[in-house]
Amino acid sequence: MITDESVAFAVDAAVAAFAAASTAADLKLARSAHTGETSLLARLNATLRSVPNDQKAALGKLVGQARGRVNQALAAREGEVLVAEEAAKLGSEAVDVTAVATRWSAGARHPLSLLMEHMSDIFVGMGWEVAEGPELENEWFNFDSLNFDEDHPARAMQDTFFLDPVESHLVLRTHTSPVQIRSLLTRDLPVYVVAPGRVYRTDELDATHTPVFHQLEGIAIDKGLTMAHLRGTLEQLARSLFGDGAQIRLRPNFFPFTEPSAEMDVWQPNAKGGARWVEWGGCGMVNGNVLRAAGIDPDEYQGFAFGMGIERTLQFRNEMNDMRDMVEGDIRFSQQFGMAV
Repeated sequence: MITDESVAFAVDAAVAAFAAASTAADLKLARSAHTGETSLLARLNATLRSVPNDQKAALGKLVGQARGRVNQALAAREGEVLVAEEAAKLGSEAVDVTAVATRWSAGARHPLSLLMEHMSDIFVGMGWEVAEGPELENEWFNFDSLNFDEDHPARAMQDTFFLDPVESHLVLRTHTSPVQIRSLLTRDLPVYVVAPGRVYRTDELDATHTPVFHQLEGIAIDKGLTMAHLRGTLEQLARSLFGDGAQIRLRPNFFPFTEPSAEMDVWQPNAKGGARWVEWGGCGMVNGNVLRAAGIDPDEYQGFAFGMGIERTLQFRNEMNDMRDMVEGDIRFSQQFGMAV
């Protein structure tokens, strides 16, 4: 029966249950028990269907006001419990930054940096120089001086990051080849230079591509250089990286800055699952137009150039399937290599 006493009892019971709930889980149970379909107030509200019509308005108002007070008490208690739980969480997670550390975990350099340095050291051991250049590059150094036609696909905005305004002719370098041109313009001949560094292309990040990656490119300009010198240099690099049984093979290809040009594969004898050929990079004899752009007479001097991706080298050298592991910044990825790749 709906009476002042029964309604007051239901309200008092609900308010007491809410006050006794100290956690969000306890409060959820109390809310279900005192506002749900089986609660006392819900049952009292259901009996309104059977009361005389002349009493429905008064009794309905009585039950409705009671449900309102219960909902207000519930909302107030929910706010109190939330504040208390957040305070407890903050207290449990507090860190005394003035305390002496109880443990120390050694970090590690990124394997891409280690591999670039290792490859550079191999060339230093052969008497080469290591050169660096700007990552924000003038279009002439990145394309024109390297014999790229004005309508070459690599110069399209969907492939290369151009800076606004486009008329400034500034790009994020798409390869480290501009360092080769800068080296030819600032060094006396002969020149033997490798250029490791970061490059940019408008690729989507996936298991085999990333818009920011690293390359190592090399150029040698001297009198009498031939493809035989190129092959011998690359074979020495391959054996230093992959073991004495490593070999390379050259397949005809086209690059604007070399002629003849070749795609380079490496025979990796210690590969997981068995020795195999892996595509590694591009190479060839420096195109005469590139030499002329640097003020060098192609009838007197010849040269060769090559380049390969550091991420790709690390992938197949260390059996990695996903390039995204290299860019996510998880220290555990670098720690597995220690200080040597």
